[in-house]
Amino acid sequence: MAYRWGVGEPTVAMSSKLIVIGGRPGTGKTSLAVGLARAVDAVHVRIDTIEQALRTSATADFAVGAAGYVVAHGVALDNLRLGRIVVVDCVNPLASTRAAWRAVANRAGVAVFEVEVICSDPAEHRRRIESRASDIAALKLPAWREAMAGDYEPWAGEHVLIDTAQGPVEASVIKLHALLLARERLVR
Repeated sequence: MAYRWGVGEPTVAMSSKLIVIGGRPGTGKTSLAVGLARAVDAVHVRIDTIEQALRTSATADFAVGAAGYVVAHGVALDNLRLGRIVVVDCVNPLASTRAAWRAVANRAGVAVFEVEVICSDPAEHRRRIESRASDIAALKLPAWREAMAGDYEPWAGEHVLIDTAQGPVEASVIKLHALLLARERLVR
C-alpha cells in the first residue's frame, strides 16, 4: 500500500500493519487517527461509530458491552488480510482490550503499533470535553466526570505516547508518521 505525506514528496510503500490509537475521551484520538489514516491511506476503524450503530439498530435499551470491540476486531482482521494498513480509534482502556488487538494482528500475521494519546494539561482536556460536539448522529458524548471516572488501566509494554496538549493535531500526526516510518525502516 502506498501513501503520500505532503505535496511533492515521494511515495513510500508501507507494509500492512495494525495501528491502535487509544486514550481517554477528549484527548484527540479521533483527530489523530483520521489525520494518520489520510496520510497513510489506511482504513479507519472507529469504535464510537460501531457502538452507536449497534445502539441504533437495537430495540429498547441495549448495553453494547464488548460487542463494539468484537465487531471492530473482525473488520480490522478482514482489512489486514487484504494487505491494508488499519488505524483503530478506541479508548482501549484495559490490558485485556490491548491484548485483544495484539491477537488480531497476530492472526493477520502483521505488526501492531500501539499508541496512547494523552492531554497532559487538565484544563485544556476539560475544555475539549465540555466544548466538543459529536459528529456521529445520536451519540451522547461523556461529560468530564464520566470521561475521567471510567476504568482506565496504565499501559505497559511497548507503545508510543503522544501528548496532544503540546501542539496542534497536525504536529502529532507528523510525529506519529515519522515514528511509523522509522519503525518501517528498522523492520526491512
